[in-house]
Amino acid sequence: MRYLPKSESERREMLEVCGAGSLEDLFSHLPADTKLNRALDIPNGKSEYEIVDYFREQADRNATGYPSFLGAGVYYHYRPVLVDTVVSRGEFLTSYTPYQAEIAQGTLTTIFEFQTMVCQLTGMEVANASMYDGSSAVPEAAMMAVRITGRDRILTSRTVHPEYREVLRTYAQHQGMPITEFGYDSESGALDLADLEAKLSGTLHNKVAAVIVQSPNFFGIVEDIKAAAALAHKHGALLVMVFTEAVSLGLLEPPRDADIVAGELQSFAITPSYGGPFAGIIATKEKFIRQIPGRLVGETKDSRGNRAFCLTLSTREQHIRREKATSNICTNQALIALMATVFMSVYGKEGLRELAEQNLAKAHYLADGIEKRFAGPFFNEFVVKCNGTGPDVVNEKLLAKKIIGGLPLGKFYPELKDCMLLCATEMNKRRHMDEVKSAF
Repeated sequence: MRYLPKSESERREMLEVCGAGSLEDLFSHLPADTKLNRALDIPNGKSEYEIVDYFREQADRNATGYPSFLGAGVYYHYRPVLVDTVVSRGEFLTSYTPYQAEIAQGTLTTIFEFQTMVCQLTGMEVANASMYDGSSAVPEAAMMAVRITGRDRILTSRTVHPEYREVLRTYAQHQGMPITEFGYDSESGALDLADLEAKLSGTLHNKVAAVIVQSPNFFGIVEDIKAAAALAHKHGALLVMVFTEAVSLGLLEPPRDADIVAGELQSFAITPSYGGPFAGIIATKEKFIRQIPGRLVGETKDSRGNRAFCLTLSTREQHIRREKATSNICTNQALIALMATVFMSVYGKEGLRELAEQNLAKAHYLADGIEKRFAGPFFNEFVVKCNGTGPDVVNEKLLAKKIIGGLPLGKFYPELKDCMLLCATEMNKRRHMDEVKSAF
């Protein structure tokens, strides 16, 4: 509100400059039937105290502070205080595209560090400066694979996040990029490698540009990326590895066998915020660098020989050649990516590993004594059977105890309508996990 004139004298001064005697004079040219000759049907303005009080009430209604066992692509992790201290600084909070490198070295430095850390996490050689989120990174990776291979078919596992697959289909429907899905093993919950092999060698032989898999997958199962990559490469396709739970990268081997890694860094100090904004990434091999979408920050030297940073290999649609651009993405999530960068800097390699171990231990404590649907190894979430009670009934029991339960899976997987996906992170306490166990 600091930029809005509030006093009557300021308003009169502005009207005089406009040559108007009153506010109504500014709209005198409008036909009478276009004017609303009554007050708007909205409540009167509130004082600051009343506004704060209102939002506190809404927060209470929305179960803020309830322990949560809901994961499925958005995870509740601890956010170090330093994150908001850094990202609230005016230099970052109010900045936009760093087109003028000479006056944007601070922003470019943070983006360069972000890209470097993402490469270290994923085992890739180059990373872009963030996509909108993980769901949009997946179709961008698919289109990237089409450009690289010259093929047009995409094979994706049903264990990839179902909403990511919906976004992929939305992107693909007018791209001439047919999507085929392959199944999962009903016992382990992992990829059905036999089904993948059959589709790669069947009617789609020599047509598949990319095989898309997720690990840990939507069921929380850790996939065999080496085996999936071997099958994809055997048939000339690229492997796109997707992740939604970035904390898992603190413990699992980096997916070096993949050709492209697409994922979501929400777990790195980015608040759930009812679903966004988040920070997606794409990382890949250096040989594919000219096909990567989004923004890249490179290191160079200025006119005095000092280390400096600039945008490099920019191929975005507003950079002259729109129809030949690699992507439609118009911006990047620099502020959100900065949150993840501060998080990674605060935790470091050992801290991230310890955090991942905590998540693993908590999830396995929670799973002990509950009937799991799948037998495969899992990280911090897993599918459980509700034994005829129904996921909604279990969640109602938990909500009555001020606990947010898991995700019913029937909407996305009809064959799992009696199951739910539970998640445990370092934020979950033993007593709350015991309450969840008792609900089953």
